[in-house]
Amino acid sequence: MENFAIIIVGHGKLATELLNGLDGPAISRVIPWTGQNTPKSDRYMVVHAGSGRELSDVIEFCTATASILLDLSTGESRFPATVTFPVVICPNVNMQMLSFMAMVKQSAKYFQGQDIEITESHQASKSTKPGTAVHLAKSLGVPESRIRSVRDPQVQNEVLQIPSSFLDRHAYHEIVIKNPEVSIRLETKVLGKSAYASGLARVVELVAKSNPEPGYHDIVDLLINNDQS
Repeated sequence: MENFAIIIVGHGKLATELLNGLDGPAISRVIPWTGQNTPKSDRYMVVHAGSGRELSDVIEFCTATASILLDLSTGESRFPATVTFPVVICPNVNMQMLSFMAMVKQSAKYFQGQDIEITESHQASKSTKPGTAVHLAKSLGVPESRIRSVRDPQVQNEVLQIPSSFLDRHAYHEIVIKNPEVSIRLETKVLGKSAYASGLARVVELVAKSNPEPGYHDIVDLLINNDQS
């Protein structure tokens, strides 16, 4: 398995956590993004965990170096229609959640035509698009506009049973599949700060093993294909 130097693009809490804690068998070193001044001698995997302000420079860098780009921005990044390097879209980096998303995607064909409801809840401060819920909706053929988003702490606590101590940091997803005779309910609940660094280390290892071709890839598809190979 090839080793990569990991470049972290971003200045927020996620980027800081990754810079300080990311390590794994496919990772040679972890460095912050320094723009076009970044040496082009290493084999790089670039992790975009920022707001998008630096994305055009990142795309230019990856084009010049054929680096793999991992996008953690939950679908809000603006990419060109085609790229000459691999881009892996990662709406989530928790491997247990990615496994759940893979299960849903592979099973979706069995529930076509049924009534499907998707609910997601995150801390009230979350303003970005709920990337995991959007991915689940796409897999199940549910329009993004029909995702129910909950940000009211009282509803989160009393209805969704999110403990008060985790109202400021949680991720909840619920899928309900119904027909007139049967109702199936699937629920995921992440309480507290998810271990992004350890999860991303496993994502990096999966991408390194997959060796994706230039173009756009879904991390869930890479996980499914890796399990089948």
